[in-house]
Amino acid sequence: MATTTQDQDQGGDGPLARWTQSAISNPGKVYRALFYAAMIFFLVTTLFPFYWLLVLAITPEGNLLAGSFLPQIAGITIPLPTPKGFNPEAFVSVFEQVPFHLYMLNSFALAVTTTVIVLFVASLAGYVFGRLRFPGRALLMLGILAISYFPPAAFVIPLFQAFAGNAPITVPFTDIPLFTPPRLLNTPGSMVLPFSALFMPLSIFILTTFYGQIPDGLEDAARVEGTTRLGALFRVIMPLSAPGVATASVLTFIAVYNEYFFSSIMATSPEASKWSPIVGGILSYQTQYTTQYNLMAAASIVGVLPVVILVIVAQERIVSGLTSGALKE
Repeated sequence: MATTTQDQDQGGDGPLARWTQSAISNPGKVYRALFYAAMIFFLVTTLFPFYWLLVLAITPEGNLLAGSFLPQIAGITIPLPTPKGFNPEAFVSVFEQVPFHLYMLNSFALAVTTTVIVLFVASLAGYVFGRLRFPGRALLMLGILAISYFPPAAFVIPLFQAFAGNAPITVPFTDIPLFTPPRLLNTPGSMVLPFSALFMPLSIFILTTFYGQIPDGLEDAARVEGTTRLGALFRVIMPLSAPGVATASVLTFIAVYNEYFFSSIMATSPEASKWSPIVGGILSYQTQYTTQYNLMAAASIVGVLPVVILVIVAQERIVSGLTSGALKE
């Protein structure tokens, strides 16, 4: 009688209790469910903005403001926007009305230059912090990371005065002039230097972590064969730290490629607009009286394609570099 009552109690468990018992007996099922849930959430939140841009880009300009983009089926509104019409000419018009390819080239040049500068300096600093032991190392690293805590707007006024070439650099806490900096305003240098300084701390932190994990025996073997510290850094440590180098490079490149705050302030003359990055090109489709939403959406899609291609190529290079390094080792 007791056994029958126990079986009835187990048979009367709700779906949550049965799922809990199944999860305890088979935890792999829970891990797969959590993975699929996180993947679906990531895809929806990441791809939906691009889908919305595509809908705006291919919708004819006359239909952009003509009602809602949400379709209705049997009186029920479907929460998925659909284009009202089909007009892919917006992807051609973005280059006809504005030299958008020049804005993309500007962003690419600024991003590549900044990335090279950041990687070179951050590699030297990462080697010092990750492989050398000296007093005050942790405090100095904390001071470098503290730079990234400040908002970029906090540096606008002093940088603008310095790049204008009007205010001389003085001895701290005195009025004794040291030198007058060159005038960099309305030049690419007024954009590259702030970008490099802002994104340097994160790259130093990433490379310090990776460089510190390389065994000392590999560097010592290179030093025994006559390689200097710099040679060991660029020939041994950096190739073995390919994931960290690629991560710092991609993060810096994407951040500079999408930046507009400093470039809009440092380019004050009409002639300097030729150095405007890609965001400036997208905003050029918005005038005082009109806003061409379809062209702005199409320009956003076209502008993000080089970054997507770069990330795909970088991932393949990282995997191939790790595989070849493992085989040599």
